[in-house]
Amino acid sequence: MADLRENIARVLLTEEEIQSKVAEMAAQISEDYRDKQLLLVGILKGSMVFMADLMRRLSINAKIDFMSVSSYGSSTVSSGQVRIILDLKRPIENYDLLLVEDILDSGATLSYLKELLTARQPKSIRIATLLDKPDRRNPEHNLTVDYHCFKIPDEFVVGYGLDFAEKYRNLPDIGVLDSRVYGAAHE
Repeated sequence: MADLRENIARVLLTEEEIQSKVAEMAAQISEDYRDKQLLLVGILKGSMVFMADLMRRLSINAKIDFMSVSSYGSSTVSSGQVRIILDLKRPIENYDLLLVEDILDSGATLSYLKELLTARQPKSIRIATLLDKPDRRNPEHNLTVDYHCFKIPDEFVVGYGLDFAEKYRNLPDIGVLDSRVYGAAHE
């Protein structure tokens, strides 16, 4: 992985730190949803690694489904326009939904999804995110993060499922991408 790491300015979160926090989150979710019909909804593609680790650590039964949405395209900054690429495969009325996201940035995508899914009348909707960037949150979205592993500064991060131009997802830790890689697109 030397080729991937040469563009990482620094490691922000190690694999060990991530796994420890994911285990803590899974324990809390298992307690909170003990007597409920939990449906984990992974927001693809970035949440795939996080969701896989999270669900393996749950001590309760949970069903899974996925949605794929886009608000970034090939940019490093959200356009604010959310497109549904892949929708859920099942009705959700009898479920307590837990939206599983890799990173909560401006909140545009999750705000849109929460509103869309609320109209389908699940029992409840909560949000679990690996990374929370509260400094980037748009207050208009009025989002509450129910579970998060880490609050991070406003830096462009990759690894553990997070990408830049479909690269770096396979890094086991989370690193800050060297700004020379993405240039002025992030500014």
